Amino acid sequence: MTGDVTWRTLRPGERVVVRRRRDDDPAPGEPPYTDVLGEVVTIDDDGLVVRTRRADVDVPGADVVLWKRVPPALPRRAR
Repeated sequence: MTGDVTWRTLRPGERVVVRRRRDDDPAPGEPPYTDVLGEVVTIDDDGLVVRTRRADVDVPGADVVLWKRVPPALPRRAR
């Protein structure tokens, strides 16, 4: 799915991967995009918050390039 405004159809609790423009200034040769994988926490007209394994990530709507829903994560194996 393209990220124009269709990301607004997402709902809290859905697991997604979002390709977004990087908010830093990538060095020459580095990709201008990064992916955020996790569960949608909140969503509004300004963007969305995605809970990853490490932290909640604020993704401004203007930075969303692509997105898609993904299946639930597999349970982690015991070590």
